[in-house]
Amino acid sequence: MSTPPLILGLDTSGPYCAAAIARGDTIMASVAEEMPRGQAERLMTLLEELLSAQGVGWADLDALAVGTGPGNFTGIRIGVSATRGLALGLGLPAYGVDGFAARGRIAPTGSAVAIPAPRDAVYITDADGPRLVARADVPSPAPEPTPSALAEAITRHAAAVWPAPTNAPAPVYVRAPDAAPARDGAPVLLP
Repeated sequence: MSTPPLILGLDTSGPYCAAAIARGDTIMASVAEEMPRGQAERLMTLLEELLSAQGVGWADLDALAVGTGPGNFTGIRIGVSATRGLALGLGLPAYGVDGFAARGRIAPTGSAVAIPAPRDAVYITDADGPRLVARADVPSPAPEPTPSALAEAITRHAAAVWPAPTNAPAPVYVRAPDAAPARDGAPVLLP
């Protein structure tokens, strides 16, 4: 019998950095730090600390997993781009796990998966795909998992599908970002 894969999963789709490491379906450790800003500066060090605490290194990993949203626009981009870069550099498969699939793994039976969104709204998904609705319009929403529990669910999801081939993780955006493009034109480049 082969050894179950060693998978590092992470999520930065909310105001936090969270990661988990698992051998197959068994979570070895997870960590999460609340932070409204600074995920890009903290993420790689947090991952290094998690690996080191378990006595493993980057070369020991069999796959990576990342939460792809929906959620915080910038946070999703940080997590997805870091994971894609690591996967490319390490020659590993990277599994993108959307927030609905991750939360669905841990939501109580009969509850609706609803991902927090700004302005008292939530993201839901149905036959029409993901969309934004008022929080009050969702009956029996599942409790929002802790960032650590979410990172663990993302990692377990990847373990469940490993070693299936995968495409590069891509962000799941349901609404346009709050930031607007600059109004002035691009600078003139001199020859």
